Amino acid sequence: MQQKNSRVDYQLLCIILVLFIFSSFAVYSGSGQYGEPGYYVLRQFIWYCIGIAIMFGVAAFDYELLERLALPFYLIGIFLLMLVHFFGIEKNGSQRWISLGFIELQPSEFMKIFLLVYLAVLLKKIGKDRISFKKSIPVVIKIGMLTIVPILFIYTQPDLGSSLILIAIALTLFFISSISRKMIALCVAIMTSVIGTLVYLYTYKNDMFTQIFKPHQLGRIYGWLNPGEFSSGYGYQLKQSMLGIGSGQLTGVGFNQGIQVQTGKIPEAHTDFIFAVIGEEFGFLGACLLILTYFLLFYRILKIAHQSNTLLGVYICVGAIGLIAFQVFQNIAMTVGLMPITGLALPLVSYGGSALITNMIALGFVCSVHMRSKKYMFSDGA
Repeated sequence: MQQKNSRVDYQLLCIILVLFIFSSFAVYSGSGQYGEPGYYVLRQFIWYCIGIAIMFGVAAFDYELLERLALPFYLIGIFLLMLVHFFGIEKNGSQRWISLGFIELQPSEFMKIFLLVYLAVLLKKIGKDRISFKKSIPVVIKIGMLTIVPILFIYTQPDLGSSLILIAIALTLFFISSISRKMIALCVAIMTSVIGTLVYLYTYKNDMFTQIFKPHQLGRIYGWLNPGEFSSGYGYQLKQSMLGIGSGQLTGVGFNQGIQVQTGKIPEAHTDFIFAVIGEEFGFLGACLLILTYFLLFYRILKIAHQSNTLLGVYICVGAIGLIAFQVFQNIAMTVGLMPITGLALPLVSYGGSALITNMIALGFVCSVHMRSKKYMFSDGA
């Protein structure tokens, strides 16, 4: 005997509502330096309405049909990235958008979903039983190639943040897959060696290190490692952000009362550095409440993955966690100096439509998994 889940996951919706409340307060306060905070909050509300509508639309789609659509979606994503490379619109030194006249698309956002879906389908096909090291080799090569191709296009835009998200999605699915543990250990060793090599080049062969990254990326790295030395340039945002978060102390200075935020000392306070707004005006307790909300979101998605009756559903849910969790970690870490600044938004909180829609699509697939999972009475728990 089986019991279907309810059509709406109210727990997930409540978590999204809490994040929207955080977003509304922080966007209103963070955009005050531009003179029209109500304008940005209204637009964020509109984006949220569109995003939730898209999430329900995706949830109504049977995710198991993705097995047939994954490759076409992936190829469409690569084609759009090629269009950006040759015909894209350039803004602030970056060429990331395609103009359709009435709207501008950012294909790198869609590519995150397309890669997640294609890798989930690929790994589902190898089954849940762990495969040997030898059989893991072609799988790892295929995962690597599928990930590297879009990264090459996105990195040259340049968009390091989106490139890192694709890597995070691939690694998340890679680590929970049925690939040989020896292969996973080997890949971890290779990644550790690459990071160690970069540290060595930065410390002892700086001339070689500077050839790897673009000038603006080098500036962010230097500003991250030496914010005091570059406090008037590359390290300015980080220094002001840390001053704001530090001044918030336990309970914050009060809504719309942040000195660093309201005086405009923290650039992009309503987008990339919105966590600094929360830290300064709502303090340590407010920041902890926000982080706890994210943990509840990931816990809920994990519960849905656990209840899924298909391996594809599990991979889609875990891939969604990889997509959102990396953005949360990177955004918060860059505002407190633990990671270099990459321009990644705080998921479901920062002002903006593109990233919000992408995350809502991912959550829509999670809802699709939830709606199509069945609970069996008297099952053995398998």
